[in-house]
Amino acid sequence: MDYSAHLDKALNDLHEEGRYRTFIDIVRHNGTFPHATWHRPDGTDQEVTVWCGNDYLGMGQHPVVLSAMHEAIDEAGAGSGGTRNISGTTVYHKQLETELADLHGKEAALVFTSAYIANDATLSTLPLLFPGLIIYSDSLNHASMIEGVRRNGGAKRIFRHNDVAHLRELLAADDPAAPKLIAFESVYSMDGDFGPIEAICDLADEFNALTYIDEVHAVGMYGPRGGGVSERDRLAHRIDIINGTLAKAFGVMGGYIAASERLVDAIRSYAPGFIFTTSIPPAIAAGAAASVRHLKTDQALRERHQTQASILKLRLKGLGLPIIDHGSHIVPVIVGDPVHTKMLSDMLLDQFGIYVQPINFPTVPRGTERLRFTPSPVHGPREMDTLVNAMDQLWSHCALNRADMAG
Repeated sequence: MDYSAHLDKALNDLHEEGRYRTFIDIVRHNGTFPHATWHRPDGTDQEVTVWCGNDYLGMGQHPVVLSAMHEAIDEAGAGSGGTRNISGTTVYHKQLETELADLHGKEAALVFTSAYIANDATLSTLPLLFPGLIIYSDSLNHASMIEGVRRNGGAKRIFRHNDVAHLRELLAADDPAAPKLIAFESVYSMDGDFGPIEAICDLADEFNALTYIDEVHAVGMYGPRGGGVSERDRLAHRIDIINGTLAKAFGVMGGYIAASERLVDAIRSYAPGFIFTTSIPPAIAAGAAASVRHLKTDQALRERHQTQASILKLRLKGLGLPIIDHGSHIVPVIVGDPVHTKMLSDMLLDQFGIYVQPINFPTVPRGTERLRFTPSPVHGPREMDTLVNAMDQLWSHCALNRADMAG
């Protein structure tokens, strides 16, 4: 086999479809988010504004977070020293897990290196704990959930996105005695729509199923203490396992699950993705704990975040742009073609200093390629005006370009 030729073909296919992903080298400036410096390929630097980051609340530069991290690194050094089972469990990790359990009203929490690993490791381990488990998974669940369900070797059923009636059909068709788990999300990150949490919990009660919710794009941002949509809707007590991240609204790194003490202990004891992975550094754990603790009381920051999202959606709608608005903080503008999505992204960066990455297949279905904007409390009126004016100019330009290509 000509290995190089196969690699060339795989990469060329992405280029020809317009789906090849280009990394942009940036340095964010502490204290001035969302501003950053782009190190251009020609060796020059350009100041840019980041509009696609997942540090939704700007907590990555919050003094409370930075102070906690500085103190921890001065006390404990850079790394954790090993897996949690060897030497990687510190007082910082335990404090973080205590904060997370309290955030969600659960008995315990378990921290992983990322929410991807938390989903994958937990969902792939559950059939070991509940032999014969059937997992019912929303069709638009995150790739980490899909991978965990795929790898567990157990039975799975895929229900149409947010289709409670279809979920009911699938549940009713299976053995009533079989153990069951329904896996879904609270906020779906690409369209920004909400999962029907209460209706799914009702079905779980009716069919004696466990519930597993991914709150990655909601923790810190929804609920009176930032516990997510399940807290906002007063439904967290009906969810058996809550998955969340420390890398988005909390501004640091890592993922976790929160659940009963026995379930967390079982995942801790059986999941290879937890057992054999070096733990997050103490400084990361300390910063995350400080962020979680702070956001439990900073409702004003959450309100400013929602206000910024509402303003941007209103202004883009005023331009006639095809945005998706489900009432969340995520602002997708549908372009519908990978080449033109990349073109818009490049022009925004080169001409206006606006950094927003194109979102293409397989992250979203073909034909729904988009720019996904994530307004935050640190995006001010000047940044908002620049973005809206740029989109106004470039959208008509790209529309004419599409028409020329079609002709």
